[in-house]
Amino acid sequence: MLMKKLVLDIGGTLIKYAVMDKEAKIFQRGEFPTPLDSIESLMKKITELYNSLKDEVNGIAISMPGNIDTKTGQIYSPGALDYNANVNIIDKIHEHIDVPVSVENDGKSAALAEVWIGNLKNSKDGVVMILGTGIGGGIIKDRKIHKGNHFFAGEFSFLMQDTKTLDFNNAFALTGSTSALINEVSKKKNIDIKSLNGYKVFSMIEEGDSDVLEIFEKFTTNIAMQIYNLQCILDPEKFLIGGGISKQPILLEKIKENLEKIYEKIPFDIPHAVVDTCKYYNDSNLIGALYNYYLQFPED
Repeated sequence: MLMKKLVLDIGGTLIKYAVMDKEAKIFQRGEFPTPLDSIESLMKKITELYNSLKDEVNGIAISMPGNIDTKTGQIYSPGALDYNANVNIIDKIHEHIDVPVSVENDGKSAALAEVWIGNLKNSKDGVVMILGTGIGGGIIKDRKIHKGNHFFAGEFSFLMQDTKTLDFNNAFALTGSTSALINEVSKKKNIDIKSLNGYKVFSMIEEGDSDVLEIFEKFTTNIAMQIYNLQCILDPEKFLIGGGISKQPILLEKIKENLEKIYEKIPFDIPHAVVDTCKYYNDSNLIGALYNYYLQFPED
């Protein structure tokens, strides 16, 4: 019998898991709170889960935050989970479980899902931007994730917007992420941010709230500006926008509209960026993590 894989999407709040086969079919799935106290607590949870499924699976594929050396499993900066700093996650798991283990950054996993069976399936090069708390994703060259010298390529959150302030307050994460959009609406409308989410903001956009429409115009212009810049640097075949808010058709519509406004002001005939949305949303990290596993262990 062909064995399946245990696939983990480790986030700052929840760990989502699935038992999946080589075709990315999900046979079982669930989630539980991410341990926040220590790496030992995380290992305990992973070991307990694996032991409950060990008759069905013979490998573990992981998506998680951080700057990660995929080949070795070394985490150089931990993202949302501080206890993972300078930890080799593969070695840690092998202290408890003796099966092949792969690991990839969460945003890059989402990008790999699109390369494998998503909207970059027929593309050689592309850029995937995942809008969420920050802006993650990946740069695809020759159908592979471009990592960079420090495994930092594709960390779009840290791009700067202009020269007004030369600190993180000027970073793309604070002007182009879902969190940034919600925060701006909260401040403008004097609404408790805890009571706001992406769905409520887009309801206000659909209702024609002038304040929110103004914020949304600036928000999508910021995204369009970075797509323009990245097109000039990387010249990919396609950009994909992901994250929960990318399900809203008006987001892609406005990004394209504002991108065209930029091109209209350029007095040269240059290539225009092609922009679309991701195919996968909630399961993108699981699918990409599984694909990364088979890239690491093609014979498994």
